[in-house]
Amino acid sequence: MAIQSKNPATLEIIQTYEEISDNELEIKLKKAQEAYLKWKNTSFEERAKLFLKLADYLKTNKSEMAKLATMEMGKTLSAGESEIEKSALTCEYYAENSVNFLNSEKVTTNASESYIRYDSFGVLLAVMPWNFPFWQVYRFAAPALMAGNTAILKHASNVPACAEMIEKSFTDCGFPEGVFQNIFLGSTRVEKVIRDPRIVAVALTGSEKAGASVASIAGSEIKKCVLELGGSDPFIVFADADIDLSAEIALASRMSANAGQACNGAKRFIVHNDVFESFSKKLIELFSKIIVGDPSKINTTMGPLATEQIMLDVKKQTEKSIDMGAKILYKGNIPEMKGHFYPPIILSNVKKGMPVYDEEVFGPVVPIITFSNDEEALEIANDTIYGLGATIMTSDIDKAKVFAKKINAGNIFINAQVKSDPRVPFGGIKRSGYGRELGNYGIKEFVNIKTVWVK
Repeated sequence: MAIQSKNPATLEIIQTYEEISDNELEIKLKKAQEAYLKWKNTSFEERAKLFLKLADYLKTNKSEMAKLATMEMGKTLSAGESEIEKSALTCEYYAENSVNFLNSEKVTTNASESYIRYDSFGVLLAVMPWNFPFWQVYRFAAPALMAGNTAILKHASNVPACAEMIEKSFTDCGFPEGVFQNIFLGSTRVEKVIRDPRIVAVALTGSEKAGASVASIAGSEIKKCVLELGGSDPFIVFADADIDLSAEIALASRMSANAGQACNGAKRFIVHNDVFESFSKKLIELFSKIIVGDPSKINTTMGPLATEQIMLDVKKQTEKSIDMGAKILYKGNIPEMKGHFYPPIILSNVKKGMPVYDEEVFGPVVPIITFSNDEEALEIANDTIYGLGATIMTSDIDKAKVFAKKINAGNIFINAQVKSDPRVPFGGIKRSGYGRELGNYGIKEFVNIKTVWVK
């Protein structure tokens, strides 16, 4: 099956890639295993030198790489460049800190000596999404490879040029052959790769459905997974919140430089009755400034949705919610282009049972749900099958910290936008997945935590 690179703003077919053959796949897997046997014995200093070189490479080539993301999945150029800069920062972070994260730890026992080692796992499979086509891969690769593992990337089928560029970045920076490889592979053949005995673990960022499938296969092979899946993050605005700041962060969190297509973007806006009018007014003012159009144009602030199916899903969820009683507070315009454009929309009178309340909406839709007291706000916040992140807007930090303990999510941000940062762990609970990426905890997901006891 051919894999196509298609511009979602113009619907132009940019390039077609042939799916990897079984013979070529075998060669890649063999190279990855052979490379691992050598790479695991390199020093942290050797690996760090390569990752610092990679960080410089990303900074130098950020414009070219951002253009690929714009072309293949509709991200604006400025958002693409920010993504590459963040990827470079992550490479630097793990180059500088991995040795300390994975140093052996002495433990006091009744042995003459006992300690914990952190040894590499082996060949990892990374199944990655299209919405942050560079960042998602580098945030996996930097800790995984710095720990001494090798990796094979199965990227989303709609960003093949980005995948190709990522592999090229490792090659151009002098990483040994086989340490990081991309494969053009259809989703139906992922199972075969997971079951290959040379693959020891899998990292997946993507949909709940994809995560369940990969976890099921990996589980049957007794192989570890780290899953970062969907989210329906609550964004709570208390009556004492700074309304201007709340609206600004709400805009950034919902749109996430990606037309609302972000797992950790705020998706349910839970607003106190007393500030509903003022918050809505300010949010409408900000949304009215969004310029929807060709993401390759410098003045565009929101591009198209990545695929026709995503656009149709968002349309269906929104229209059904309106039919059930949700009210349109604001609806933006879309350009007269062939692409997968959908207007930014703000909805009020949102209730449980509506798709925009119950489901993850992967697009520029803001459902506002009102509450009258703290208990009601907490109940609504936790009333979801997901548990990725949550934002709390209030001037009462002590109350926010109490709420942070009670909200069922992996990431709680107070008076700030939920985001991933290489310095702190990132991941979710419930149907948002399990395991952690980034920080000290992220690098330890794909290592053998080995006890050594000397009597």
